[in-house]
Amino acid sequence: MPEKPILQVKNLSVEFHTYAGTVRAIRDVSFDLYQGQTLAIVGESGSGKSVTTHTLMGLNAGNATISSGNIFYKGKDLLKFDEDEFEELRGGEIAMIFQDPMTSLDPTMKIGKQIMEVILLHDENADDKLAADRALKLMEQVGIPNASEHFNDYPHQWSGGMRQRAVIAIALAGNPGILIADEPTTALDVTIQAQILHLMKGIQSEIDSSIIFITHDLGVVAGMADKVAVMYAGKIVEYGTTQEIFYNPQHPYTWGLLDSMPTTDIETDELSSIPGTPPDLLDPPKGDAFAARNKYALDIDYEEEPPFFQVSDTHYAATWLLDKRAPKVTPPAAILKRWAKWKKIAGKDNFPKISKSGVPGRKKTAKETASPKSGAELARKDQA
Repeated sequence: MPEKPILQVKNLSVEFHTYAGTVRAIRDVSFDLYQGQTLAIVGESGSGKSVTTHTLMGLNAGNATISSGNIFYKGKDLLKFDEDEFEELRGGEIAMIFQDPMTSLDPTMKIGKQIMEVILLHDENADDKLAADRALKLMEQVGIPNASEHFNDYPHQWSGGMRQRAVIAIALAGNPGILIADEPTTALDVTIQAQILHLMKGIQSEIDSSIIFITHDLGVVAGMADKVAVMYAGKIVEYGTTQEIFYNPQHPYTWGLLDSMPTTDIETDELSSIPGTPPDLLDPPKGDAFAARNKYALDIDYEEEPPFFQVSDTHYAATWLLDKRAPKVTPPAAILKRWAKWKKIAGKDNFPKISKSGVPGRKKTAKETASPKSGAELARKDQA
């Protein structure tokens, strides 16, 4: 894998100006994406996943402003692009697969023609015949049976799974370097979900593209992603390889997401859930945004936002529980089982050496470099 990432997001913050006030939708988000890599961004609805990717594409609403940060694609800062440059970028360099294929497709245009449209837009040397031939090959590539017979079908004639395959073909038509998949399987049944995920991984290996996969379902991440970024309240709270996030999670929010996910070795009659609801980003809470829902919260969580702590060279988590002065806590039983598996996988202790640091490409703020006022502030909230 090349040393330099194909995409770098650095300290990105996005705000939306509404009648009720300013919504701080994205707050200091940073991550890297490499050629051929899949990055999954996971979190509850409203955590900022889709806004992050819409910002990459220049698709935010008119009331959005980017208050800080940079987005570098192949060395170019996308935040300096005008609309004409974004039009060249969309589809040709970065393409998006949207959640609902029925609303992504034009109901009045034949599916083959919709694929051709992208080819003709991004390849000035293509004529109608060449575009039609390539569109037909793309339909075959994404697994549409008897593609030539269905080239002139309309979207309403196809099932949800077949429409999603058509949307993937459209996304691939411009030969993009990055595919953004915004919850592409949410509207599909489980069997079709598996087929679409298998299809995307197969195509990625064929064309060596990079994928940003947006989902709230951790169940689809394990076999899909190389890296995982866990988002909450507009921030990335944990970042690591898929194995690190699944088997060595360190943030209580990640614990909650994993503990609420059904598994084959579950030993209880009830699934766990994360109590409460995400905070209102019109007025983000002081300190750690997850503190009010976190039964492991410390006193300092209500006062100071935690910095990123480095768990390994590839694993970071923003939780005060990783501070060396924090009291020991016992996570849910399901997480302890995952840690036990991690010990076998990695051949190391459940609790790796912790050091304060930042995610790759991210600049630490002056506030993060400052230490808490005293170790006493790290007391458990329920012990106060």
